[in-house]
Amino acid sequence: MRPKFQPRLVNGPFGDPALFIPFRFQRRALLFDAGQLCPLSPRELLKVTHLFITHTHMDHFMGFDKLLRVFLGRPAILHIFGPPGFFGHVQGKLAGYTWNLVEEFQEELLLEISEVHPEKIVTRTFECKKGFRPRDSATSRPNSGLLWEEPSFSVRGVLVDHRIPCLALCLEEHIHINIIKEKLHDLGLPVGPWLNRFKQAIYEKRDPESLFKVTWTRDGEVIKEKTFPLGELIQHIARISPGKKIGYVADMIGSKENRQKVLPLIQGADLLFTEAAFLDQDRSIAHRKYHLTAREAGLLAREAGVKKIKLFHFSPRYEGRADELEREAMEAFLHGANQP
Repeated sequence: MRPKFQPRLVNGPFGDPALFIPFRFQRRALLFDAGQLCPLSPRELLKVTHLFITHTHMDHFMGFDKLLRVFLGRPAILHIFGPPGFFGHVQGKLAGYTWNLVEEFQEELLLEISEVHPEKIVTRTFECKKGFRPRDSATSRPNSGLLWEEPSFSVRGVLVDHRIPCLALCLEEHIHINIIKEKLHDLGLPVGPWLNRFKQAIYEKRDPESLFKVTWTRDGEVIKEKTFPLGELIQHIARISPGKKIGYVADMIGSKENRQKVLPLIQGADLLFTEAAFLDQDRSIAHRKYHLTAREAGLLAREAGVKKIKLFHFSPRYEGRADELEREAMEAFLHGANQP
């Protein structure tokens, strides 16, 4: 059973942090961090609906400009999350450009910017056609750790210490729905866009007795349809299992306080993307720069009961020695060691 999300690092382990998370069978994606984004095509970038920036060091935030450029003149709402002070950093970037032509755009682009504080999340809207001036009003809600939620998934985050506040993130699929193609054939049903509507009905927990229409389309026109009770159709063609969980830890010192914050967030994750900036022999440098060593990353993943890890954000001092970082992290992850 293939998961709903197919995350991949945009750059290699020595490159800028950016995790691209496209949705299977949908023109949609999430993006965790936005360092150098050149490997992503405009078509891929236009799938992004939500961007989560861990912190605004250049290697995590410089790709914001590329993403914005692709979206200019298009009707969209981009939801963007960042740590305390994020409004000022976004406004600083926007203020670096001249926007005298945007009022001529036919379509409206909105940036819904959310600044995540320990106790609250504040959101403001920036309007493209008004030169990205923020609206006067802002909304605020308590920070329960939940940054975004939809019927099919949620994104959670906690603020950790990187000498500045930095977000650690977790994406969780609520349930996984696998379509049994043999059963589709038995019922004489086609594969098609209707399956996304069908899955959405399951995510939204609609009444099993309600009727669901399966439609055949050609050039956007319905040419045939069949109607089933939703619960009956679910029993015939769907296999439902627990959803997948993806953790993302980029830039934090390996302190007890940080571990205590991150462990509940990534507990039991199917896949953890974690920085492993330094070898443990250089732990003093790692701590001075507020980064994890490969050993600390492996121990964190082991303690959290993570199933699989993917390392990134290696210091350039280890160019050509990536295998040493991988080996150290995997040794700690698979076999453990006493905490320092």
